Amino acid sequence: MSDTARRVALLARPGAARDRMREALGQAGADIVLEADPANTSEEDVLASQPEAALIVLDAATDEALDRFEGMLSNPKIEVLFEEAELATGRVGWDAARWVRHLRAKLGHSDSVLPPGRGGVEAIAELIVPEAPMPAAAPPASMPAATTSAASTSAPAASGLELSLADDEGVVPVDVHSDMDLVAFELGDEAAHYTSEHSAEPSPPLAAKFELELVDDTPTEIRIEGLELADDHPMDASRFQSDMDDLNNRFSTMELVEERTAAPMRGAVLVLAGIGGPDAVRQLLGALPAEFPRAVLVQQRLDGGHYDKLVAQMQRATTLPVKLAVSGDTLQAATVYILPPTLGVHENGQGLAFNDAPADLLAALPAGDSAVLMLSGADASQVDAVMKLAAAGALIAGQALDGCYDVAAPAALAARGGQAGKPQELARRLAERWH
Repeated sequence: MSDTARRVALLARPGAARDRMREALGQAGADIVLEADPANTSEEDVLASQPEAALIVLDAATDEALDRFEGMLSNPKIEVLFEEAELATGRVGWDAARWVRHLRAKLGHSDSVLPPGRGGVEAIAELIVPEAPMPAAAPPASMPAATTSAASTSAPAASGLELSLADDEGVVPVDVHSDMDLVAFELGDEAAHYTSEHSAEPSPPLAAKFELELVDDTPTEIRIEGLELADDHPMDASRFQSDMDDLNNRFSTMELVEERTAAPMRGAVLVLAGIGGPDAVRQLLGALPAEFPRAVLVQQRLDGGHYDKLVAQMQRATTLPVKLAVSGDTLQAATVYILPPTLGVHENGQGLAFNDAPADLLAALPAGDSAVLMLSGADASQVDAVMKLAAAGALIAGQALDGCYDVAAPAALAARGGQAGKPQELARRLAERWH
């Protein structure tokens, strides 16, 4: 075992998942100093092994046992990694090898999650990203059109992806995993449509000029023939007086109402993540201040769909209360909500509330007071919708590619001018926006 190998405690129930994780840690160059079942091990036993990191394989029994390890989980000197037992046993082939590379990078033995021998320019997709991120509120018409070679009628022979901005001054190349699923997109038609709708010069207003001139200012008597003034009738006078009295009564009951301007609707922070995302989400939530003034919605895609377990896992990472979103509930500030894919949000008169219309999630967020973060494993097909929010004033950012397990969505977002940063850095930007 190398002297630089990190000391790792493996906490998992006996079984296939534990065997897989033991093998993965060995391939990643870790020094396993303790291997134990959390249900039959005390926190003191784990700390006595002096681990630098702990890999915890989660299942129903392990979740209940973790309450006894609060001291270790909150220890800043011990890096805690979580893995789902179902996912651990389900990975085979290339997926398993990629997870080992990611684990090796987490343990500090490598700065890259790329396969060995694939560091050359020929085999790695090259992404051109602006050195200084574009402002999040920039309108779509000003954004350069990004094109891919996959958009042409004939597919390229190479597996590389090249995205470029129209102006290549001051840009730096960033390497992206060549084995990632390539997402082709083209903004030319959208930008042209937007321009045709919004950038046309408005028609000048029409003005009419009238000149009035009095020919003669001599007083003139006006005669109206054929009309006779009838004498006042007592009944008419009584009716008129009655109408005036009624009008006075109405005026006397009126009150002056102060003119008020409706306050803008409070927004929320939406965090989109998938495979490789739980670790990034934990780091993000752990770095948010305890009194963060907006609701945080975490839409973490899970194969098993155990969102109630995700609530317990995330609660251990943050001082903010973590709840499972329920249709009909109104969003509360300084609260983290685990948002299943079956729910969306809408405005209910009191603010944002959850509903059963997931398709309207992004469109329902008030862009001027919201933020969207795309972390590892987020759905790359949502980048277009996210960028529309950016044009309307939302804070948009993605996870930095370095250390990101599934870079498809963050890379596509960066290519469109989105900001990027590590989870702790993204938390700092959120706190600065709503300080």
